[in-house]
Amino acid sequence: MSEPHFFTKSNPISVASIVEHVGANCAEDANLDQSITDIAPISEARTGHVTFLDNPKYVEDLANTEATAVLCSKRYVAKVPDGVLALEVKNPYQAFSQVSALFYPQAMSPLPFFGSEGGISQGAHIHPTAQVESGVTIEPGASVGAGAEVGAGTTIGVNAVIGQGVRIGRSCHIGANVVLQHSLVGDHVILHPGVCVGQDGFGFAMSPKGHQKVPQVGRVIIQDRVEIGANSTIDRGANKDTVIGEGTKIDNQVQIGHNVEVGRHCVLVSQVGISGSSILEDFVAIGGQSGVAGHIRIGMGAQVAAVSVAKDDLPAGGRYGGVPAKPVRQWFRELAAIKKLTEKE
Repeated sequence: MSEPHFFTKSNPISVASIVEHVGANCAEDANLDQSITDIAPISEARTGHVTFLDNPKYVEDLANTEATAVLCSKRYVAKVPDGVLALEVKNPYQAFSQVSALFYPQAMSPLPFFGSEGGISQGAHIHPTAQVESGVTIEPGASVGAGAEVGAGTTIGVNAVIGQGVRIGRSCHIGANVVLQHSLVGDHVILHPGVCVGQDGFGFAMSPKGHQKVPQVGRVIIQDRVEIGANSTIDRGANKDTVIGEGTKIDNQVQIGHNVEVGRHCVLVSQVGISGSSILEDFVAIGGQSGVAGHIRIGMGAQVAAVSVAKDDLPAGGRYGGVPAKPVRQWFRELAAIKKLTEKE
């Protein structure tokens, strides 16, 4: 049985084209007419491949690479072996992503599960009052509810459920088994398989006699160019909207509670949990398996390390880590002090 190739690769690209595309610098006598046929990690790259070096952990692999060209920062140019072209860039990983997109443009958005034929499947169910613009793909088993609106160029994946009154913008990809309720979705949004958006927030008025359910009457608003990873969940607001800001990227298995406001271009890594009514300002980044307590604010550009807990407000621009999260320098000093204590006999 032959192995399938899921993405179609483009034709070979000259080094000169890559240099121009990413704005790289290279030696004056470099042969820019050479052809690049593919991308590869630095440890596996061979003749015809372009690779990159960004993490210093892989400097040893640089000495042994057989790639035709390496994208790297200025500090590593002198370490590139003879016969390999050093393409100097400020951000090697970003440049490599740009080159990867040249070779595999299809991989920039999820592929439809049922091929590229497009159109509305006979196995889909669309309520008569739903509005579906031209160029929409709706795959088998998908359901579009009463009064829902789907913008042009959007794909609704297999068995996805678009609830009553939900509005989805243009050129979106709604993956298989996604459930969207009580939500407004912007343009160019990607929801990976299994994402659930707009379900009840976890709201109960607790008492010794039992727990009274609090009606959750808000919405979820997802702005343009947001991407949400597989099996992540976003609760609708209790008495106001849950908001995911423009350009934010959310990894797999992230939980966002009711009334949360996530700013523009934030990054939430896998298994992050954001408790209700917290606010993340623009460009906040939170590492994997970290938690954010309810009703706090994390300032613009703040970064929280993996496996940390933010229980109080965190000022803008800082780097934080630990349980509870604190400035990283303080956290490191505390860890060093504890280590010294445990080493004493």
